[in-house]
Amino acid sequence: MKKVLFSLVVLIFTSFVFHSKAQTQEKDNFEFFDTVINNHNQLFQMSCIPSAVEMILKYYKLVDFDFYGLQNEWKNKTDGSFRDFDNKVLYGITFSQKFVLPRNSTFPMDSLFQTIENELKSGKKVIISLPADGNWHMFVVCKQTRDGDFVSYSKLGSHTLILRNTKDIVKKSNGTEIMTYSTPSGM
Repeated sequence: MKKVLFSLVVLIFTSFVFHSKAQTQEKDNFEFFDTVINNHNQLFQMSCIPSAVEMILKYYKLVDFDFYGLQNEWKNKTDGSFRDFDNKVLYGITFSQKFVLPRNSTFPMDSLFQTIENELKSGKKVIISLPADGNWHMFVVCKQTRDGDFVSYSKLGSHTLILRNTKDIVKKSNGTEIMTYSTPSGM
């Protein structure tokens, strides 16, 4: 009887912990969209990289919602890439460029998707480069759907872009680069 009671208590506690974590993640993703995405703009046609970085900084409340310093410095820079932010520390967050590889049939797609999934599970977002109108545009991957795909957000001016088929887009592109980040402990 004691074993059954103990097992029941463990099951209830475990369910509560996982349910609470799931609710926290849903709230977190809603907060990111509602608070950050809805209050952010991409100021220049070519400033999507610093715009995505600004969204991460705003998510962690390291800058005010009216902060556009990175985009204002970048403006319409046409030769920029994730390399401009690789190993750069901004407001305590260190950004890292990943998967700088040829986009072809040998691209490590499973490794890319696993990296994104691991970052999301740890409570972080991932900046990703995706094709758009014959060029590339930066999005922030915010969550994974029940079917395993990723939901990504971006801005084009004040217009919000939402993709719910990020994996499919990446597969059709034969791969892509991402930018991850590390935060100081306690963040």
